[in-house]
Amino acid sequence: MDKIEYRAVIKYLVLKGNTPTQIKHEFDSVYEDSAPSFTTVKFWAAEFKRGRKSLGDDERSGRPKTATTDDNIAKVHQMMLDDRRIKVRKIAEVMNISKDYVCHTLNQDLGMRKLSARWVPRLLTLDQKRVRMNISNSMLAQFRVNKSEVWRLLITADETWIHHYTPETKIQSKQWTAEGEPAPKKAKTVISAVVFDCYFGISHLSSCHGENPRITV
Repeated sequence: MDKIEYRAVIKYLVLKGNTPTQIKHEFDSVYEDSAPSFTTVKFWAAEFKRGRKSLGDDERSGRPKTATTDDNIAKVHQMMLDDRRIKVRKIAEVMNISKDYVCHTLNQDLGMRKLSARWVPRLLTLDQKRVRMNISNSMLAQFRVNKSEVWRLLITADETWIHHYTPETKIQSKQWTAEGEPAPKKAKTVISAVVFDCYFGISHLSSCHGENPRITV
C-alpha cells in the first residue's frame, strides 16, 4: 500500500471510532514490518478527527519545504512531545517537509536539543530522595556545630551486584524423556555465578579514637 491508501484506512477506522493504538494494531496484524509507524498513525488520526477530508499532502506555495508556519511548528512540537526519542527523519516523512526545516523548527523556533541520557548510580524513588534529604539536613546541622568531628566520623560506601552468566551446553541439558514426549527446551542462558557486595569505605570504631582509620574493601 502507498501512503494515500494507508491514510484512507486510517480515516475509515477513525470514523468507526477506533483509537490510534487500535488502528496501529490492525495495521501490524496485516502488514507486519511494512505497516506505518505509530507516529504516522497518530498524526493522521488526529487530522481526520479534527475534520480533515483530504488524503493528500497539504498544498504549499513558494518554498514548501522551508516555509515556516505556526501550524507546522505546532505539529512538530506535538509530535516531539508524544515521543521524545522521535527522529528528525520520521517527522519529515510524516509531515512531508524537509529535514532541514524540521531541524530549524526544533532548534530555532522551539529551542530544543537532543541529548543523551546521563548515567547516574541510582534512580531513586520519591521516598528515597526524602530520606536522603532528611539525613543531609541532619548532617549539615551537625557539621555547622563541629566541622572537624563530623569530617572524622563521616563514612560513605556503596554496594554493587554483578551477575555472571554462562550458556548451558546441549550435553548439559540432556534429560530422560518418555516415548512420545517432546524434546526438552532450555533458555539461552542460565545464571552460574553471582559476585556481590563489592563496596569500599573508611570504617571507624568508637574505640579507635586517635588511631589511623582502616580501609575496608
